[in-house]
Amino acid sequence: MPPVRGRAGRKSTALPLSQQPCRSPTAHGVFRHKVNALGLSHLIEVDSAGTHNYHPDSPPDGRSQEHAVKRGYDLSDLRARQVTNADFDRYDLILVMDHDNQRAVLDRCPPVHRSKVQRLTTYCTRHKSPVVPDPYYGGGQGFEHVLDLIEDACDGVLKAVVERQV
Repeated sequence: MPPVRGRAGRKSTALPLSQQPCRSPTAHGVFRHKVNALGLSHLIEVDSAGTHNYHPDSPPDGRSQEHAVKRGYDLSDLRARQVTNADFDRYDLILVMDHDNQRAVLDRCPPVHRSKVQRLTTYCTRHKSPVVPDPYYGGGQGFEHVLDLIEDACDGVLKAVVERQV
């Protein structure tokens, strides 16, 4: 989805979504890190949620945290929550990891907010992948691949959001 400008006086916001506990907290941590590194936390708010309530209040998967910290991303403060109806109004950008997440979110999303729902990988500029695959049942290479895709896509999201803010 093309990012939309926040309402007057409101931050632009992004909400990465997956079933959790791997991809959405990873995207949250990576995007938050990039926003903070550029000194844009006063303009951009980042949060994450799951399409399902499988792991309420749980930290991200330990393997996700392990691979993220090797690249300088701290996910330790993040906790799982399920997307709520209020999120559709609050967030300007709702980023999903795959087609199943997209369907689940669109099934719940009010028609007026459907343009906010986009796959994260549509913002990739260096990688070609329709989805961020779930690394849960794979090995370390899967988590590294997920980080590669998420870093690429977050750069693209950040560029798009900044261009809309100026």
